[in-house]
Amino acid sequence: MLRTSFRSIGGLLLIASAIAASDPAAQGRQGPEGAAAAERFWPQWRGPYATGVSKYADPPLEWSETKNVRWKVEIPGRGSASPVVWGDRVFVLSAVPTALAGGAAHAPQGGVRPRNRHRFVVLAIDRRTGKTLWERTACEAVPHEATHQDNGTYASSSAITDGQRVYAWFESQGMYVYGMDGMLLWQKDLGNKQMRSEFGEGSTPVLYGNRLVIVWDHQGQSFIVSLDALTGRELWRVTRDEIDTWATPLVVEHAGRAQVIAPAMNKVRSYDLETGQVVWESPGVTMNPIPSPVSGDGMVFVMSGFRGNNLKAIRLADAHGDLSKSNAIVWSLDRDTPYVPSPLLYDGILYFLKTNSGILSAFDAATGKPHYQLQRLDGVPNVFASPVGARGRVYLAGREGVTIVIRHGPAFEVLAKNKLDDGFDASPAVVDSEILLRGYEHLYSIGETK
Repeated sequence: MLRTSFRSIGGLLLIASAIAASDPAAQGRQGPEGAAAAERFWPQWRGPYATGVSKYADPPLEWSETKNVRWKVEIPGRGSASPVVWGDRVFVLSAVPTALAGGAAHAPQGGVRPRNRHRFVVLAIDRRTGKTLWERTACEAVPHEATHQDNGTYASSSAITDGQRVYAWFESQGMYVYGMDGMLLWQKDLGNKQMRSEFGEGSTPVLYGNRLVIVWDHQGQSFIVSLDALTGRELWRVTRDEIDTWATPLVVEHAGRAQVIAPAMNKVRSYDLETGQVVWESPGVTMNPIPSPVSGDGMVFVMSGFRGNNLKAIRLADAHGDLSKSNAIVWSLDRDTPYVPSPLLYDGILYFLKTNSGILSAFDAATGKPHYQLQRLDGVPNVFASPVGARGRVYLAGREGVTIVIRHGPAFEVLAKNKLDDGFDASPAVVDSEILLRGYEHLYSIGETK
């Protein structure tokens, strides 16, 4: 499984290798591993393999406000963007309200229309001390729409880093790309998204080699676009017959071909990374697809859980053309799938939560046979964050501040229950001997302390 997953982030490793070969100073920033830094660190949403797993990290089992907190720092504004890590730096995105800017008419279902002007900020934080190394305001604007009342932030997308650049994506506010020293290299504006019922934005691009891929599904003309990661130049754009999605696309390699997999309500489609041509498509998932797909052992898993439940396990070797007329969908599920949290794929076990609740299932990824189903996580009633895995453990962080740690494997076993004063919507990052938890107000570095 690790070999296949490793290929799914070949682009990050490709960039790291090129940097190390051409720039000795950059190699120093990456550490002695060179290209392996992309595996050791947490460079993107869902980690180095886009599965939620680190095979190198060994975070603590237990913590509290008075135990194993290396540092705790307040983050300005609000954001559910997950922290990303490279070397001694943690990168976090946030939206900081600055001043009132108009009336407060209520949106139909999307909370309250924005009244505040916001600064959209990028922070580089020293991983050893928690001190801010630099802070940049990407832009300052009044958001054109409300965001969902359960989210309450205009910074839901996570940053990406390849050890040379930091890609900060604020969707309707644009893409801003910085050097590791905070110098702005380029920016790109794709317009304004029009989301159904003003439910807010929150998808993250994917970086592969020298390409960024962005899915722009909304109430207007939807599309998927590929940008040159070094300049922002548009390489290709393909229109999509879809409405709002939040799922981050997944790039995988199969038979020497890199393809971008993008779930949506009408269709799940795979696009050729080089050209944008459709490689295959299957029936879609549910409305409002949010969970990001994961891949391993030649399989891709897509799922969603709003107004229905849908999970598809797709074998890439059989995925060509219209999958509804093939045997490429190896197994499927029509119950107990997640609405917001993405799945965790860990050594052949597929973990996922039911809707946004602390109710966990674990399936054999190859066959669809359940190891266990609907295990309730004590003290974790509501979950937006996605689970992560490291050193034979699975970490599940809840909105009320409790993180449950279970043993990775076919039997359900709780190892620890850890409570902090903050609550968590952002997914954790696990790197080396620590776990980074971005709360509503604070960023925590959790590691063994003397």
